Amino acid sequence: MLKNSSILITGGTGSFGKKFVDMTLKKYNPKNIIVFSRDEMKQWDMAEKYSDDPRVKFIIGDVRDRDRLSRSLDTVDFVVHAAATKIVPTAEYNPFECVKTNINGAMNLIDSCIDKKIKKVVALSTDKASNPINLYGATKLASDKLFVAGSSHLGFDKTQFSVVRYGNVMGSRGSVIPFFLKKRDTGILPITDERMTRFMISLEEGVKLVWHAFEDMLGGEIYVKKIPSMKILDIAKAVAPSAKHEIIGIRPGEKLHEQMIGVEDAPYTFENEDYFKILPAIHNWSKDKNRIKNGIKVPENFLYSSDKNGKWMTSSELAIWIEENIDKTL
Repeated sequence: MLKNSSILITGGTGSFGKKFVDMTLKKYNPKNIIVFSRDEMKQWDMAEKYSDDPRVKFIIGDVRDRDRLSRSLDTVDFVVHAAATKIVPTAEYNPFECVKTNINGAMNLIDSCIDKKIKKVVALSTDKASNPINLYGATKLASDKLFVAGSSHLGFDKTQFSVVRYGNVMGSRGSVIPFFLKKRDTGILPITDERMTRFMISLEEGVKLVWHAFEDMLGGEIYVKKIPSMKILDIAKAVAPSAKHEIIGIRPGEKLHEQMIGVEDAPYTFENEDYFKILPAIHNWSKDKNRIKNGIKVPENFLYSSDKNGKWMTSSELAIWIEENIDKTL
């Protein structure tokens, strides 16, 4: 599907964007990939890597600016929406800015994609959007709802929208592993709470889930990858086995445990081999066999949370991953 196509990725200079561009160029050989982002220095650095590849193009812009975003979508077939204000404490202290990017930006993209007759759009979400207690999660839940509802607009050649929901992306900027890596030489790692758990997913797995969404989607789906959990103390052990721990308390907006599917979503959730699919309650799409496909409906009280996960990553497994990917995470 993506072969010989034109793809635009918002927030394309972030950790996910860089991995998506690299992997998609190699696997699908698209006609071009347009990196749309607002940081000119990050674009400058990224452009050096692809200076000899005419398939990669760069546009300075902000999803808050609908006119600029709309103009950038000319000739585009598919869109990946990765732009976000995502640092939880930052969002708590700067709520209006978070809303402008994560909600208003999503609305701008949805309207622009419909107007430009984009074929398919996949938006990145987060485990914090399920039963949110912080502003970041609340804005991403609103964003998810907007993208799901976007597929119900009228029109013959309508744009299809779907969402992929991740846990903690290993090695991404602002995540716990790079933070611990920067702190380990001090011999002390700050721990918010010893009981804390998190879902873990690699950038590569995240990219592959987006690919799958493009292939599988009819519009309105939320895809949730089956991924392992880790205890925060095991993450610390993997990064710096001999470091001491300093308990600093939970930061504003943080949870002890994250969830990606709540019991409220269970009636609309279907299990597949490697992922779950949450279907919309609107339009009876949760009963649409074309959307359900081979999925098996989960139990009524189903909950997919990081502390009750049946799949766990050990500190030794993470240590191996860090050793193999350390240059990418710093």
